[in-house]
Amino acid sequence: MQQEEIVLCGASAYSQKFYLNEQFCGLPEGIKEDLKILCVLYVEDIGGVFRIVFDGEGQLLLKTECEEGDFAYDEIGSILKVKQIQRERRELLESLEMYYKVFFLGRELEDENRGNVE
Repeated sequence: MQQEEIVLCGASAYSQKFYLNEQFCGLPEGIKEDLKILCVLYVEDIGGVFRIVFDGEGQLLLKTECEEGDFAYDEIGSILKVKQIQRERRELLESLEMYYKVFFLGRELEDENRGNVE
C-alpha cells in the first residue's frame, strides 16, 4: 500500500502565506524559523508555490508548482534554486528526513559508524 505524501511546510506567492504542518510543531523553534525563511525566500525569488514534503518512504522532497498562465514564475530558476537549497541546506534536510523516519515512521536510528568502532 502506497502511503501518501505528508507536507512538512510550504509557502505560496499567490496567497503570500507560509504553512507549517501542525504535526511538526514539536520541532525546535530555530528549525521552524529556518524552514519559514527558506520557503518564503524561495517564493519571493521564483514565485509559485513551494512545498517540502515527505514521501511514503520518508524521503524528503522539495516540490514547486505554479498556476496555469503564471508568466512571472521562473521555471528554470526553480530548478536551480532547488539544487542550491539541496546543496547549501543539506545538513538541515538530512536531519529533517532522519527526524521523520524515527519519530513518524518508527524506524530505528541507523548508526552510520557501526562496524567501524573497535
